[in-house]
Amino acid sequence: MKKIAIVTDSNSGITQAQAKRLGIEVIPMPFFIDGKLYLEDITLTQEEFYQHLTQDSDISTSQPAPGEIMELWDRLLEEYEEIVHIPMSSGLSSSCETAMALAADYDGRVRVVNNQRISVTQRQSVLDAMELAAEGKSAVEIQKRLEEEKLDASIYITVDTLKYLKKGGRITAAAAAIGTVLNLKPVLQIQGEKLDAFAKVRGWKQAKKAMLDALEKDIEERFGKEKVYLQAAYTCSEEDAAKWKEEIESRFPGYEVHMDKLSLSVACHIGPGAMAVACTKVMGK
Repeated sequence: MKKIAIVTDSNSGITQAQAKRLGIEVIPMPFFIDGKLYLEDITLTQEEFYQHLTQDSDISTSQPAPGEIMELWDRLLEEYEEIVHIPMSSGLSSSCETAMALAADYDGRVRVVNNQRISVTQRQSVLDAMELAAEGKSAVEIQKRLEEEKLDASIYITVDTLKYLKKGGRITAAAAAIGTVLNLKPVLQIQGEKLDAFAKVRGWKQAKKAMLDALEKDIEERFGKEKVYLQAAYTCSEEDAAKWKEEIESRFPGYEVHMDKLSLSVACHIGPGAMAVACTKVMGK
């Protein structure tokens, strides 16, 4: 059985401390804040990030430096025979494409998974990869399996303010102004490559209902009542997040809901106060 290393990035929501416990590697995503470079969960905490965000600092996302990725791979290949690298969705960042280009020089020992996930669904891909590796699957078999099942996941997100969607150019200033006056809440969806509009409703209560209804429809129709993992994510307060988790569990009794803070790459575009719910189909045997 080959010894396989699992690598992901901090968009998975897996912290450096959790990575150590899991026995995997998490590459921190870089951010430029007012021209200064920060690394998620290394030199930039969630609290510091939101402080900069609410102060209207100039924040831009970046991708890990190629040299640092290769340095990590080289170190791991001294101990492991193969590497499975699971970056964030190729539709949300060029970091996946960069990693695939770098892997071409590693004679097949590094397999980059383009499975178009982020946050809690990307985290589940990492856990699935660990399970497959423990079963004795090779890196190429793990890559193939994860890419075959890449679209078996959904994330629905609603925001507290339209400010950051306007700032990122996802909605116009006029739409943001009208939406704010009418208390409109966009429900966004990640189901594959990128962040897309899903619905537009009035107020938090309707936004939450729209997300939970969409999730139920996915479970019933898209996944044909097969087993799924339920997940939640947030940029809101811990208190509001706990209440949101309770709402999800009440709507879907019998499910254990895993909850994480939303990765900063997503938070950058939607701002503080957001809530999300997700489901990922349990990997078939």
